[in-house]
Amino acid sequence: MSQESQKNKYIPVKILAFSCLVIFLLFTWQGNKGFNLWDEGFLWYGVQRVLLGEVPILDFMAYDPGRYYWSAAILSIVGDNGIMSLRAAIAIFQVLGLFTGLLLIAQSEKSESKDSAIFWVISAATLVMWMFPRHKLFDISLSIMLIGVLTFLIRNPRPKRYIIAGTCVGLIAVFGRNHGMYGAVGSVGVIAWLTIKNHSGPVFLKGIILWGTGVVVGFLPIIFMVLLIPDFAVAFWESIRFLFEQKFTTIPLPVPWPWAVNFTAVSVSDASRGVLAGLFFVGTIVFGCFAVIWVVYRRLKKQPVPPAFVASAFLALPYAHYAFSRADIGHLALGIFPLLVGCLVILSTVQPRIKWPLATALCAASFWVMHVFHPGWQCLASKQCVDVEISGKDLQIDPGTANDIALLRHLTEQYAPNGQTFIAAPFWPGAYALLERKSPMWEIYALFRRSETFEKKEIKRIRESNPGFVLIFDFPLDGRDDLRFKNTHPIIHQYILNNFEPVPNPHNPAYQIYKGRGAD
Repeated sequence: MSQESQKNKYIPVKILAFSCLVIFLLFTWQGNKGFNLWDEGFLWYGVQRVLLGEVPILDFMAYDPGRYYWSAAILSIVGDNGIMSLRAAIAIFQVLGLFTGLLLIAQSEKSESKDSAIFWVISAATLVMWMFPRHKLFDISLSIMLIGVLTFLIRNPRPKRYIIAGTCVGLIAVFGRNHGMYGAVGSVGVIAWLTIKNHSGPVFLKGIILWGTGVVVGFLPIIFMVLLIPDFAVAFWESIRFLFEQKFTTIPLPVPWPWAVNFTAVSVSDASRGVLAGLFFVGTIVFGCFAVIWVVYRRLKKQPVPPAFVASAFLALPYAHYAFSRADIGHLALGIFPLLVGCLVILSTVQPRIKWPLATALCAASFWVMHVFHPGWQCLASKQCVDVEISGKDLQIDPGTANDIALLRHLTEQYAPNGQTFIAAPFWPGAYALLERKSPMWEIYALFRRSETFEKKEIKRIRESNPGFVLIFDFPLDGRDDLRFKNTHPIIHQYILNNFEPVPNPHNPAYQIYKGRGAD
């Protein structure tokens, strides 16, 4: 083995150690910063219920099961169901995502040089800045892993690798069916690309069959749940049917195009941040279109292309759909990684006079757009975060959330002591996790309008649970009055008005509080 081959052999070990160090430092800095009763609470509540034997989607509204069982497995090992343990479990998954991305970039370099470590640092900083929000790090890591899976296939497209790639896509779908769909679209594109002027590997149809066989194998955990857990099949199908009824998976927002920034209404820093964010939105589309055209052209000319770039090219447009599904910074971060990895892969192969300025510019632009959203920076910049004990650990959170937690604890102590449940709707599933109570309602995050039949089933659950109090956050999400709880769930709202007594709340009129009739 040559000295160069010997050095390359240890690159994965170096990258893994470096990834662990980066995420450890990041977690040390901001692991205990911030707390979100909304989306983070949605995940935390589900993990707690899985630890108690409940089933995602069947027993409570949930993401796809994989992330719950991953988190619950780690939390069961440490013997804790708290928020910091959950964040640690997510951080471990984040390490896998960062390791995959950096390894793809490092392996695209022609050889490891003395400057490679500097490029790894710049690449890691760029990727980590976009790893937001914290409770969505599963989704971010899965998008990077899909790039790795398709790169693995492209490098050596043997029949066995088609099956392995399909198996990985199926397993990724266990964590998120949307990632399974994006992975399927990207896989079909890659398999078609591999058949261009290729007379040695599997033809397109055979490749699809081999890949599809692998998908079924990878998706077996869900298939077994459908077959073996009573009523799970119905609940799983209902979750799919509801998405088709809604015609979208989240509530859309207008796209913040760079030319739409109102320079007269915001500061220079915010305006520049808005322009850059808009350019990143544009970049996901432009990269997805031109990258596919370029890799196909190179294939027709029988010219080499970095395998990781090909994988990124065919995943870019599917993940652009994710970014534009709700065009805010959080969803841009979820859909931008094919663009980032693809750019860094190409930059790792070009001349230094192009490589370093463009890599530095990409890192700087990423920092400027994203640093203000990270909880560690928010606490540092505002200097207003306060210590609040949550699940046995001190967290530094913003005063508004601290007041909300104090209110929830006060109401629970007064109206729902000794383990009695309560209702916090529609946006605060984290309230149940915070106080370790089971939600009376299946729909722990009540954003969308539901049918009369569904609402009546929820009322039955509420009646059987006998909640001590109800807190309705009467807030028009995205400024839309039709998304207030009283408008999306009018039957449940009327049931609450008929069966609970209002409690005066001078602190925040949007918090409509009710106690059980006859409660002190």
